[in-house]
Amino acid sequence: MEYSHSDAELLRQPIGYWSWAAYKAVVTRIQSTLAEIGTTQPQWWVLAQIANADTAKTRGEVSRLLRNYLDSGADVMESEIDATIARGWITEDAEGRLGITAEGRAFYDKAAALQGELEAERRAGISDEEYLTTLKVLQRFIHNTGGRAWHH
Repeated sequence: MEYSHSDAELLRQPIGYWSWAAYKAVVTRIQSTLAEIGTTQPQWWVLAQIANADTAKTRGEVSRLLRNYLDSGADVMESEIDATIARGWITEDAEGRLGITAEGRAFYDKAAALQGELEAERRAGISDEEYLTTLKVLQRFIHNTGGRAWHH
């Protein structure tokens, strides 16, 4: 690929713009591709949390964990959990524990395969070392500016 600027010029480029442009490109691609198979990114997050849990998680646990993803918020996550239940992909018992249905497992497997394809697309031509460096540098930017990431 051709880069937008020479190395010397790139050193003077604003990280705010390039991190925003990368975010917008990646998230738009994920969301539009998930929409093509009939789901939203938050519904995917819910399914992934339930499908990959060692023990059943409650609605509250899932909502608290995911509400900070892309600044979704508690109301959005509650609505997306409800939508995932309404679609028959997960169930909720009387204690609020969520479980995946056979239909949900099948859809999760399909969406997970798609997410794997998207990850391979994003990572094309990027070594593990470059990827690791990129994430560490981005985390340093967050730290240096007093920001907080979802895992803090």
